[in-house]
Amino acid sequence: MTLLSRQFMPVITLGLAAGFALSACSDKDKPTTTTNADIVLKNHSATPAFVTKKNGFETLEIFSLIGSDDVLTESPSFIFGGSADGTALLKQDDKYLMLVNHEDNFAVSRITLDKTFKPVKGEYILNSDGGQWRLCSATLATPAEHGFGPIYLTSGESSVESYTNGIDPFAATTAAAGKHELPALGHWSAENAVPLPKKAYKDKTIIIIGDDDSGAAAGQLAMYIGNSVGNLNSGSLYMLKRKDNDQVETNVKVGQTYEVEFVKVDNYETKTGAAINAEVDVLKALKFGRVEDIDYRKGSSATGREVYFNVTGQDKSGFNADGSRTKFGRTYRLVMDATNPLKGTLEVILDGDDKTGIAKDFQNVDNICVTENYVYIQEDSNTYGEETHDGYIYQYDIKSKQLKIVLEIDHHRNAADAATYGSNPTTKKGSWEFGALVDVSDVTGVPNMFTLAVQPHSWTGTKYAGVDGGTKRVTENQASQILVIKGLPK
Repeated sequence: MTLLSRQFMPVITLGLAAGFALSACSDKDKPTTTTNADIVLKNHSATPAFVTKKNGFETLEIFSLIGSDDVLTESPSFIFGGSADGTALLKQDDKYLMLVNHEDNFAVSRITLDKTFKPVKGEYILNSDGGQWRLCSATLATPAEHGFGPIYLTSGESSVESYTNGIDPFAATTAAAGKHELPALGHWSAENAVPLPKKAYKDKTIIIIGDDDSGAAAGQLAMYIGNSVGNLNSGSLYMLKRKDNDQVETNVKVGQTYEVEFVKVDNYETKTGAAINAEVDVLKALKFGRVEDIDYRKGSSATGREVYFNVTGQDKSGFNADGSRTKFGRTYRLVMDATNPLKGTLEVILDGDDKTGIAKDFQNVDNICVTENYVYIQEDSNTYGEETHDGYIYQYDIKSKQLKIVLEIDHHRNAADAATYGSNPTTKKGSWEFGALVDVSDVTGVPNMFTLAVQPHSWTGTKYAGVDGGTKRVTENQASQILVIKGLPK
């Protein structure tokens, strides 16, 4: 793929989606001080932030950046789509470009923000005809971090035949199916495809893929290896397994470390997704209950080989009737060998099924964001009917191993807002969800600045239907929003 070369300052992003309500932001339009004199953090959206701050995080500043009811000055007919999930931010000259996955629209929008960080223009660079499947988390590969790009990697979900797209962030809009396909990464019901940084392994392209499959083969943690930097066309594909061949996820216990290896899927280039799934038991791959988002530890001393991922879980019925897979979700830590990416150790650091442990409140964890010192974990909305709270974002301290609740989705369950946002006192707990939480500090020059995607699923309307311009999701009518968070520790 030929990519345009332009001046930019990118940030890595992973993601998956969320819905919130405003948490006591009484300083609604009061600008905050930053180290970038041009940026003015304030509410630019007509929609309040659907989030509430929890104990210990009251000093966070939260701003509503863009939502589906906003009219942008340079593109007044553009409507920001629903189910915002994976996002990426990069700087071009004196403006910013934000790419956003709209999960249920099967589409990707591109938002232009001026130098003050105000959204001024929107367009869809991939509509449902090109996206073809649900687009959840995403990652922006860049020359500075990964040695290649810029290229926006967004994977298809909801079919074993889905694939990963590689999109030029500066490209013109396109509807063409297959135009961005990266067949060398294989067919998966994938949540995200995350390239490791260039410092992890010299002269290689390593991409970790999360397989969000709940069927008989379950979900796998997969790996693509290209034997040169930026090689996305002719590599090899692998699945993760325990060295002792135990495939049962729940046999991985908190407090224990397991030797693992990635095993090769032979001749995968000619295999369908179903055929790749058929290799799971042959290769004795670990069978996870829906592998979701993936990220690696950041920081100058980090190796790029310390990888964290969430498994969202599935109810104890159907293919999980035996409870062999997590129900409420888990967070794993994979430490890869310093010289051989096919070897490493695996441990589960947070187990939502352990109702006496620190992760006892987990309700299907999904997106993940890893900084130098923390793992931030966002909840999904699987609604088993046992939910006790609305979606949380958790902060896991890597050193102290403490877990705290940072934010909770606010559904605006009141009569005044019910007509607009579709949520009322009878709305089930946890039915809205979080998407990508992205550290944009390096791009903006504002310390501890993050963006957060929000999916308030009951916020619907005819004016939001089919806004991506494609033909596959013309009745999809959800709305959503992106927030800015200032002051989140890294």
